[in-house]
Amino acid sequence: MIEIPDELAATQSRFNGAAGRAFVAALPDLAARLLERWGLRPDGPSMYGMCALVLPVVREADGRPAALKLQAVDEETAGEPVALRAWSAAGAGAVELLDHDPESGALLLERLDERRPLSGEADVREAVKVLGSVLARLVAVPAPEGLRTLGGVAERMLAEVPERVGLLADAADRRLLADCAAAVREVAGEPGDRLLHWDLHYDNILAGRADAGRAGEWIALDPKPLAGDPGFELFPALDNLFDADEVVWRFDALTEALGLDRERARAWTLGRVLQNGLWGAEEGEVRLAPDHAEIARRLLGR
Repeated sequence: MIEIPDELAATQSRFNGAAGRAFVAALPDLAARLLERWGLRPDGPSMYGMCALVLPVVREADGRPAALKLQAVDEETAGEPVALRAWSAAGAGAVELLDHDPESGALLLERLDERRPLSGEADVREAVKVLGSVLARLVAVPAPEGLRTLGGVAERMLAEVPERVGLLADAADRRLLADCAAAVREVAGEPGDRLLHWDLHYDNILAGRADAGRAGEWIALDPKPLAGDPGFELFPALDNLFDADEVVWRFDALTEALGLDRERARAWTLGRVLQNGLWGAEEGEVRLAPDHAEIARRLLGR
């Protein structure tokens, strides 16, 4: 038997309704089938995120530690195995994909050191530099065919602006989101073709394990991949471990690490504020998240 964390069940129910509840209900049987099919034995308590249950396991054939990731397949997760294979082939510093079940979307991944996320680094500026170096390796890889594209994301966002911006209660928030939309319009015609992670924050980078020959490495996991401009990647590193006075320093450090044009990167980062603001308005939020609004203000020089 596996434990289903209450928090995962609550998140799935809140965001995915009946489909989320069905996903959670099916997890024990799915885990049992895959443990048998791939010759795995459980090796510790389960872990979870917003949309996935992760079971530490050991492969019985060779004794290799691994992680069984069970997640629902949607637009964001469908490209994960494609991206991981592309990064692995390029030696780009992402977690290794050991096996994949296309029907359920389950992934068998190399085990990283879950006790050592980059978020635990005492010097946050050093963590930003590490994240920048990891991100630079990821976005150096061209996006494989068939992934969702930043061009499509931008087109949908801009189409939603007239209706959803008006749902915000505060005039300053409405102006700020309109300015974010204007910045995206300036760059939307050149959405880029790099393989993006989309969610590279400090908890999505873990230390490698010595028994896997990756001691001393920082390794990215949990991508929500798409093809696009690397400037769209910077927002999570500004928002996670948020510090208003560090926003501009972090932004400059990341653009330098990735060799990005600062103005284009600013426009695409404002696009992430726009994306989150539109999602919030759809969910009934009437104010921008304070951290997100502050990031936009700092990047706009206000």
